[in-house]
Formats: sequence, C-alpha cells, structure tokens
Amino acid sequence: MPHWIIARRAVALIFAINGFLYANWVARIPLLQSTYQMDNFTLGLVLLSGSIGAWVAMPFTGRVIVRFGSKTITAVSLLIFVALTPLIPITPSMYTLGATLFVLGASTGALDVAMNAQAVVIEQGMGRPIMSSFHAIFSAGMMLGAAAGGWFNAQEVAFGWHLCLASLVALAAALWAVRYLVPEPRTQTDTTMEDTPQLHWSALWRQPELLLLGLIAFCCMLGEGAMADWTTNYLEKVSLATPTWAPLGLFAFSTAMTLMRFLGDGLRMRWGDRKLMSASAMVAAGGLCLALAWPVPAAGILGFFLVGCGLAVIVPIAYSTAGKLGGLTPGVGISLVTTIGYAGFLIGPPLIGFISDGWGLKGGMGFVLLLFLLMLVLNVVLLQRCEQAQGPAAERLEGQ
Repeated sequence: MPHWIIARRAVALIFAINGFLYANWVARIPLLQSTYQMDNFTLGLVLLSGSIGAWVAMPFTGRVIVRFGSKTITAVSLLIFVALTPLIPITPSMYTLGATLFVLGASTGALDVAMNAQAVVIEQGMGRPIMSSFHAIFSAGMMLGAAAGGWFNAQEVAFGWHLCLASLVALAAALWAVRYLVPEPRTQTDTTMEDTPQLHWSALWRQPELLLLGLIAFCCMLGEGAMADWTTNYLEKVSLATPTWAPLGLFAFSTAMTLMRFLGDGLRMRWGDRKLMSASAMVAAGGLCLALAWPVPAAGILGFFLVGCGLAVIVPIAYSTAGKLGGLTPGVGISLVTTIGYAGFLIGPPLIGFISDGWGLKGGMGFVLLLFLLMLVLNVVLLQRCEQAQGPAAERLEGQ
C-alpha cells in the first residue's frame, strides 16, 4: 500500500479515536453529577477545568513539536489520553475529578494540535486537500462514541467498566495507528528552539495572515459553541418548538457539519480555500438570519442546518493554511491558530448567556450573526493579502 495512503488512514483513525473516547465519557456526565452531588454551577466549573487544560497546553505544543516532531507528540499525547480516561470514574472527590480533567484536557489539547500538524504533513505529501475529511471522521467518531455511551448507560454497565472497555478498544486502534505516522520534512524540524523566535506570540504580528486565520477560527468556533449550547433553548423559547422538536436544531446542525466535512475536500479542490471560506461564511450568516427572521420551528431547524453547512469547512481550512505558512513549522502555526480559536469555543456559550440576559436569546444569536459577518470581512482581507503576495506564498494562501 502506498506510504501516504496508509499514513492518511492512520491519522484518520487517530481523529476517530479522539472523538470516540471523548464522547464515551461525556455521555455519562449526568452520572458524574449525581455521583458527586454537584449542582449545575459546580459541574460547569469542573468541566471547565478540562477546557482550560486544553487551552493552556495548545500554545506550548507547537514549541514541543519543533523539537520532537508531530509524529512523536501525536503518539505520546494520544496514549496519555487513552490511559487517563479510565481514571475519571474512580476519582475520590470532585476536586480530584477537576484535576484529572485538567490533565486529560491538556493531553487532548496537545493531541488536537499534533494530529492536525500530522494531517498537514500528509496533505502536503499527497498534494491535495484532505484536512476536512479528518475533521469529518472526528465527528463520526463522536457520533459512534455517543451511541456507545448511550448503550452502556441503557444497559446500566458500571461507569468504570464502560470506560475501561472503551479505552481498551481505543488503545488497540492507537497502537496500530501510531506505527504509521510520518515525520515532518527535514527542513521543518532541523531548527532548534533557540533559533526559532517565530514560536512566540509575536509571530502573529510578523505574519498578519496567521492573526487573520486565528480570528477567523475564533469567530467560527465561538459560533460552533453557541450552536451546540443554545439552539435547543432558542427553538423552545423563541421559535416555540415543543420539547420533542427543539433538540432537532442541534441534530440538524451536527448532521450538516459532519456531511459537509466529508464533502469539504472536493469543494476545496473545485473552488479554492479563500472562495470557499467566503461562501461558507455567507451560508452560515444566511442560515442564522433565517432562524432569527422567521421564528417558527421549521425555519429554525433549516436555519441551523445551513449554519452547520457554512461552518463545517472553515476551521479545517484555517488549520491547513496555518500549517503551510512560510517560516513556520506546521505545529507552530496550527498551535497559535488553535489557541485563538479555542478561546472562542470557551467563552462563546457563557457570553451568549450574558448577552441573552439583557437582550434576549434573539440578541445573543444576533451577536453570533455579527461574528459570521466579521468572518467574511476577515477572509476578504486575507484574500487581498493573497493578491498582494507573490509566487509560492500566494499559492499557499489561496489554496488553489
């Protein structure tokens, strides 16, 4: 089997493992809440510790990748993630649970950066866009993990045994996958930490394209977080959907995200990255406009489906582009863009809640609409820089 094809399958499997294992334990969060007798606020703080761990680890991962390579960091962070997951049900208190989730989050944050850096290396090796398909497989892994978690819950399998079994499956797959990871080209890894000042945040100012990509990812991931947490409330309280119909908004959004990510690589080859990002931002904005302007359940569900279609390929394109910018290794570019983008995912849901307290859910969703329009403006600025760039730099930014 050709070298790049088997490497692609290995990295795709790692994306799937990440989504599968995460969804398995998240599906049992209500059991965690009752076990430790946490109210909603306390549960939110405990879960936030995992997100903070991921966000803290992301910018440092780029530096570590420069020294050890994304192949090594992907393998190490994946195995740590698999090893730590079974510890979640056996922590003796909510405080140790929070500490465990912080370390677990740090491992998944490092894994997110490293596996995306591996995806960029393979994309460059194969000479065609493939990043979107990796993110689609992550979504498929989450769907499979959520289904497995639901089945274990329905069968009343003990949480500890559930995660042990899920982790054993993940470990078997991981041990196969890490054998076929690929190193970066030598020109990307032969610099030392001391010789690479671009690893610092000042790289965002020296390479404005990186900052633009980070802001685009921020807007997109804030929108993703808002859709995940607030679509059901919006349909029930604004569109007056029944409790049976209200969750269909999130289902429509998630389904659209997964389907469009499977189609995304073909669209990138046909349209190019910048044009596709502009079209995607317009589709997302149009879908949210529909949900806001016509507050009935059917329009809301269709609108959130369109939002999912629009947002699906934006982050994969941003990561792919960041990993190919001149003067940076894939790990460094992706770590900076991921850190900025993930901040949007963290602050999005509570920020929408804060805005909604003063201006209602329509006001909160209206703020998200403004961010979608800002994404379009930022991409236009990025496109202008493409037109000003010359030679290979222009090709990297345009994604043609």
